[in-house]
Amino acid sequence: MEQFKPSSAMHKKTAVLLECAVMVALSVALSFVKILQMPFGGSVTLLSMLPVCLVSIRHGLKWGFGASFVFSVLSLLFDLSILGWGLTPVILVGCFFLDYLIAYTVLGIAGIWRSRGFGGIMAGTALAVFLRFLSHFISGIVLWTNLEQFELFGRSWVNRPVLYSLIYNGMYMLPELVFTMIAAPFIYQRVEKYLRSRNVSAGSINI
Repeated sequence: MEQFKPSSAMHKKTAVLLECAVMVALSVALSFVKILQMPFGGSVTLLSMLPVCLVSIRHGLKWGFGASFVFSVLSLLFDLSILGWGLTPVILVGCFFLDYLIAYTVLGIAGIWRSRGFGGIMAGTALAVFLRFLSHFISGIVLWTNLEQFELFGRSWVNRPVLYSLIYNGMYMLPELVFTMIAAPFIYQRVEKYLRSRNVSAGSINI
């Protein structure tokens, strides 16, 4: 009986799946590393979005959105504090989607202009992070429109949920956007160089 031999395409797909798993795990781990914790909520992390963005930049949108969706589910599971906010079921489901499932899954768009070099990588990463901010921003409007009292900088912002959401989410998402956008092309270059060197070494050993 002829022995089954995995095709090169299957090997490649398995390698990409493994890389995606590692990158998702790295994003989750980095999300717990807080560089700056805002006193009223939100925090700047240690480039926690970058690993899943790199998946999209290296392998395209399909893989990027897949990895980012898994990241969104894990982020939701690791942060269920929202359940204690006393929200209505409809608003709670809305927050689940806007603050987690949609907000993190859109990071998969980072590789949309990956063929255009460093400029395309930076622009795609900026778009991905901006779309995440936009999802949080809309979620904040929905949430704070339905709350009776909320404060920021020692003053009440009742009846001003749009401005409050803009300030609240912008103060931690803007630094995240800048850091991630700047780091993306340089980290990508080093990852590519490392993987190419590994492939060359593996090839020379097989010979």
